[in-house]
Amino acid sequence: MALGASAELLGLVSEMPSGPGVISLRQIENIVTALPADTMTVLLTSKRHHQDILNQHDQVKTWGVQLVDKLPETELRQLRNSLPETCLIQVIHVIDERSISEALLYDDLVDYLLLDSGNPKAKIKTLGGTGKIHNWDISQEICERSALPVFLAGGLNPDNIQAAEMAVQPNGFDLCSGVRTDGNLDQKKLEKFIQLARSG
Repeated sequence: MALGASAELLGLVSEMPSGPGVISLRQIENIVTALPADTMTVLLTSKRHHQDILNQHDQVKTWGVQLVDKLPETELRQLRNSLPETCLIQVIHVIDERSISEALLYDDLVDYLLLDSGNPKAKIKTLGGTGKIHNWDISQEICERSALPVFLAGGLNPDNIQAAEMAVQPNGFDLCSGVRTDGNLDQKKLEKFIQLARSG
């Protein structure tokens, strides 16, 4: 459904401490295998050690890996060295002004940034799928200052996508809960979202 609506990247959510859309690594592997080889699939992982992430990726063999938590720099550099041809997407949970300096540390470590509304310091970590908007002024400054292309996430839906695009001017969007109805992907919401995002 997502690819039929012209989504360019397909995120596949592995084990998370919270949030919607989690499926098993076996399901992710089956989906990747069933899709055309040039499909840009992305493994979403909450693991923080490079070997754990390598083990996951070795099983599913996605085009990219989205790191929804913060890895120690040594772990991230080892991951980068081990997966030189795999696209790495680092999530920045936009909480306050300190998120700007955090984002700028990744310029030579990953391929993309993704700005989301989670809280990795919560008692039960929220690492995405919150359905909540964060401070777009901070996100806009990150987009302006980062050397990397930036995706915007966090509470996006067909009703606010054009305002988000105007305020932040990111390179792309990541979405989950904003195009679901009763927990399931909603084709009409998804198609409307993509149509509005592309018309901006």
